[in-house]
Formats: sequence, structure tokens, C-alpha cells
Amino acid sequence: MRKQQIDYILTMMLESYDNVSDFNITVDKPFQVESSGELKPVGLNPPIGKITPFQAEIFALNLINNDRRLIKTLLTEGSCDLSYHLAGKARFRVNVFSQKGCYSTVMRQLANRVPTIEELELPKTFYKMAEEKNGIILVTGATGVGKTTSLAALLNEINEKHAVHIVTLEDPVEYIHSQKRATFNQRELGVDFKDFATGLRAALRQAPKVILVGEMRDRETVEIGIRAAETGHLVLSTIHTVNAGQTINRVLGMFEKEEERQIRIRLADTLKWVVCQRLLPKVGGGRVAAFEIMGTNLRVKDAILHGESEGKTFYEIIEASQPFGMMTFDQSISELYKEGLITEKTALTYCSRKSVVGRAIDNIKAARGEKTTDIEGLDIDREYGKHIGK
Repeated sequence: MRKQQIDYILTMMLESYDNVSDFNITVDKPFQVESSGELKPVGLNPPIGKITPFQAEIFALNLINNDRRLIKTLLTEGSCDLSYHLAGKARFRVNVFSQKGCYSTVMRQLANRVPTIEELELPKTFYKMAEEKNGIILVTGATGVGKTTSLAALLNEINEKHAVHIVTLEDPVEYIHSQKRATFNQRELGVDFKDFATGLRAALRQAPKVILVGEMRDRETVEIGIRAAETGHLVLSTIHTVNAGQTINRVLGMFEKEEERQIRIRLADTLKWVVCQRLLPKVGGGRVAAFEIMGTNLRVKDAILHGESEGKTFYEIIEASQPFGMMTFDQSISELYKEGLITEKTALTYCSRKSVVGRAIDNIKAARGEKTTDIEGLDIDREYGKHIGK
């Protein structure tokens, strides 16, 4: 299989459906694309009903293109990350991995231009984040929920407003930022630096004001990231966690028990924002983002220093701090339902606390004059108790 054939297949997959985000090449399945969150088969000419192990391996090796570092990583670690450029059409983030003795490939389509906060309809709090001068901002969530895209929009806002030096450490480089007011240096893992800890340590000697770290994967990266924030840098990064409370616990869990007190103090001093994302099915097709946003105030710092307690959980603190730009997932999801962007079923499926969202939905329905219950025809049993004493 030659590069021209690979590009032909990728072009067919790209043009097969609307809103294509991912390509999936798996043995015993046809070529598939993810469109609006659902995997769909792609018809090729000549047709390929089921991909054979040989076809899957040849496809993967053509994408790797004889890169010895990637081949070594794939053989020793079981997977490797790379980028692929389909000339004139699209760029992709690629992951090749082994499973049951075969190779599978998943490709994420990357945007050709950097989106803005306004275009993505991100919460207004993102404009506040772009004005931060130091500290740590973490964007969290599962794989594929748009963490990188949100960070790209945030960096673009800084690029538009501030003449600062920005160094990014990425795996791989997904959004290519143009040189506007800021000066960008974008470095790719495996090509420009060995690992995130090494790249971050080097970045401290490159005189940046803003550092983007693709992912806080280990203790060493977190330690250097905190040190960078303490020395006046703004550090942006991602972690695979589902909410703000779990994010704090994940960071603390990377350190030894005897280090916990010191790390709590340092984290309380440096953490500025935690943004958690989820993608929900949208009414009429497509997906819409829900957010949990936690800033820092005295109550948040106290919870980081001393841990959560009854009445002082991160959820409760965020819920009470909505006027200051914070929001829980449940508040965000309730607002999406109010705007008619998601259904009641979706809201109750993706929320954190069903009772909270259930009450919010009832209030929204009552304000619209809609029924809040399906129970009808209730009447007082006037005969109940009359036989007593007879």
C-alpha cells in the first residue's frame, strides 16, 4: 500500500459524512469514521468489508513512515503517537496501538485554524483566564472532549492581547498558532524534546511568560509545573479527570504521603483555575459542551489545604460561587436544558447529581407553564377511616 493509496482512503473517509472527527481502522471491521459521536462505516471502491490484520499493519506502518523512534516506541510500549498531513485537506493526530496481536489506528482530525473563545461559545470566564499573569490553569476531562481546542482558544486570546513569549510542549502539535502580538515557539514531543518533564525544565531557561504542557502525566512534570508557576510563569495543562475535586486529588496522589502537606500549600498558592469539560448530544444532532469551572478564593484554598469536609466540598463551594464565574456541571447542564440545546434525558444522564438537576428542570418547566409530573387523576379518599370506631 503506497502513500497515494493511503491518501485516497483518507480522502474518501473525510468526505463520507458531515461532522467527521475521528477515523477508526480496526481488524475485522470496515473503515469507520466518527460523525457527531457515532461510528459509521465508509464505502470504498473497491469495497473493503473487513480489514485484514495485514492491511491494518501496512496502513499503520505507512503512517509511521519508517520513523525508527516511533517503531521502537510501538514495539516496546504497545502504542505510539504521531501527526499526519493530508496535503491540502486536513491534519491528523494519530495513535497506532497493538491489540490481540494486530495493529489498530485511530486518527483525530485537527482544525486548520485556531478557534476563538467566541466561536466556541466558551464561558465568559475564559476571558478572565487570558488575563492571568502567573499560576496554573488545568483543563480536564475524558479523551476527545475538546480540552486541546479550549486551550488553543485561550492561547489565541492571549496571542491577540499580549506581547509575551509563549512556549508550547505538545504531543503532537495540533493547532499551529500564527505570530500575532505574542511570540510562539511550539515544540513536539519526541521531535524537539524527550519527555514533558525534560521539555518543561528546558522551557524555564527559554524566558517564556506562558508555558503550555500537553499533559501532566507524572509527578516530575507536576513538580516542575508548580515550580514554574511559583517563579512567575503562567502554566496551562490538561489532566484526565472528571471534575475539579478529582483533579486536586489526582495531583496530590502523585506525591508521597510525607510530601502531601507541602504540596497542598504550594498548590493552594499557585492554582488559579480548573476547567472540566463534557460533550453532550445536542438536540438536532451534533454535540455541545458542558463545563465545571473552579477558580480560587479563600474557601477553595482552605479546601485544598485541609481537604474536603461536610459542607465544604469542592462541589458545594463552586455551586455557591456562581456569581464569581464558577459553575458546577449541574448548573451548566441545567442552563443548556433551559436554552433547549439538550433533552431532559440527556441532562439527567450526564449530570453529577440527579436530584439537583431534576429540581432545576422542574423549575424551568414550571416557569414555562409545562407539567412537572406525569401523575394525574389523584383524589382524596373520603371513605378512609370512617369504619374506625363503628
